[in-house]
Amino acid sequence: MRRIALALLPLLLPLSLAAGVAEAAPETRCGWVVNPTPGNWWLTDRDGDWILATQGSDAEALGMENIGDISAGDYKAVNGPYGYACGCMKVETEVSGEGRRITVVYSFKQGKLAQCARDKTLPPVE
Repeated sequence: MRRIALALLPLLLPLSLAAGVAEAAPETRCGWVVNPTPGNWWLTDRDGDWILATQGSDAEALGMENIGDISAGDYKAVNGPYGYACGCMKVETEVSGEGRRITVVYSFKQGKLAQCARDKTLPPVE
């Protein structure tokens, strides 16, 4: 009996380890990408605001560099060089009592402002 259990151990160990790890699946979220002031970023989509980064906080989404310079595309400046764009992100998210956060940004594709403006599921950005 012991010999059978030892023989099965290499087969069962990976399954038991995998069961203990719940990895978040990336999701695509589209909406207003807002950067109103230095260090403050969020995405507003049909579900509400998703915080990417806040000034003075260490809780910045991993992969923020994947967003790039949104002012290089279709962009609306509202506070000097700061403003908003429209786009879709492949992200991991977290919802807690403190709100909604994007924890990882895998990719970002910027679209036209008119695309978000036409989307009836999105609130106005201004």
